[in-house]
Amino acid sequence: MRIIIAGAGDVGFHLARLLVKEKQEITLIDLDSEKLKYASEHIDVVTVKGHSISYAILEEANIDGADLLIAVTSSEETNIATAIIAKRLGAKKTVARVSNVEFLQSREKLDLKTLGIDEIISPESLATREIKRLLREVAITDTFDFDSGLLTLVGITIDQECLLYGKNQKESSQEFNQDENFTAVAILRNNRTLIPRGDTRFELNDHAYFICQKEGVERVIELTRKKRTAIRNVMILGGSKIGFHAAKKLSSTYNIKLVESDRDKCNELSDELENTLILNADGTNIEILKEEGLEEMDAFIAVTGNSETNIISCLVAKNLGVRKTISLVENIDYIHLSQSIGVDTMINKKLIAANFILRYLRQGGVISMIGIPGVNAEIIEYEVKPNSKLLSGQLKNINFPRNAIVGGVIRDGRGQTAMGDFEFRPGDRVVVLSKPGDISKVEKFFDEV
Repeated sequence: MRIIIAGAGDVGFHLARLLVKEKQEITLIDLDSEKLKYASEHIDVVTVKGHSISYAILEEANIDGADLLIAVTSSEETNIATAIIAKRLGAKKTVARVSNVEFLQSREKLDLKTLGIDEIISPESLATREIKRLLREVAITDTFDFDSGLLTLVGITIDQECLLYGKNQKESSQEFNQDENFTAVAILRNNRTLIPRGDTRFELNDHAYFICQKEGVERVIELTRKKRTAIRNVMILGGSKIGFHAAKKLSSTYNIKLVESDRDKCNELSDELENTLILNADGTNIEILKEEGLEEMDAFIAVTGNSETNIISCLVAKNLGVRKTISLVENIDYIHLSQSIGVDTMINKKLIAANFILRYLRQGGVISMIGIPGVNAEIIEYEVKPNSKLLSGQLKNINFPRNAIVGGVIRDGRGQTAMGDFEFRPGDRVVVLSKPGDISKVEKFFDEV
């Protein structure tokens, strides 16, 4: 595919880096020569210096016939204008990054597709959705449902109490998974992503991820030896856009306290958040947080504008017994540090936005796609077409890519694992974890031949 990305900042560069690994043809547009120089020195992209709303610049980038234009500059107005102009000049699809969630709430009324914008994304809104997902369960680090829970992604930490500690994949299956209702699909170890095989051993401080049938979720949690408890009380540090949207979205389910140091902002938040207790306090003062009931919280979410404040406050919360901590960080490289230093999950709104955009590029009947924070892989749900290459024989005999693994299959309203002798059928929904470099290979198995 020929893809033009307007904006060579964190989101644009991260997208370009991922797409180049998939052999896509990428052109980056930006006004900043240094950003373009850095990009061209690190990845194989064409760079164009200039303003992306310029007709001449878009022409120089060969906008006519481009498969996709992604506008992710720091300016909402520029992104919207770029998408509209690019569509008029021949781009097949356009995506624009916005910060004003009113665009999301009124997309149908505004009829953005008629204007020339196929999709808009708000990093703040996506980050809020991610936070809500992460709060579902204390005993696990990550969770995501496929087809309303027919299959579920579950992430756990391997500690000394975990029954999987010290055992390899084959031993674990024989001892704990006789019913074959869960499959290990990835291990995050020392910032490296491993695709587990039969002889892969679970080590201390590994972060292991499984695709589970309904009954398998409970089994995996049992193996952690952690108590499964519901989250009720949540403290949010920071009245940022993400803090505001998180409180608004979560207050119908949880008891929310939001801590913000700016008094004027607190007054504004109080007017907008009827079901949230707003506290005007210095969130960097641990004694104040303790006085406000930090130790009684089930979850702590730090979303101030300072990454270090967010990380440190989460570590303090964890030390005081808070069972679930989530930290917003600006530096994408911090994501890999999260669980290794004691924070349950670090999220980066730019990375979340980039992962969302990637779903536009997936072929082969993609139904859904997620990224796991810190894990160098994507989990994609495909539908098997009548003439897919996947139908050519048993799973063990079709030469499925080495850096990918089939986590499970949904067939006739039921989730199931797929062992080596599994044979696929048209209409099956298949959940696959793949490293970025092998996604294009995986997609070919789902394309019709």
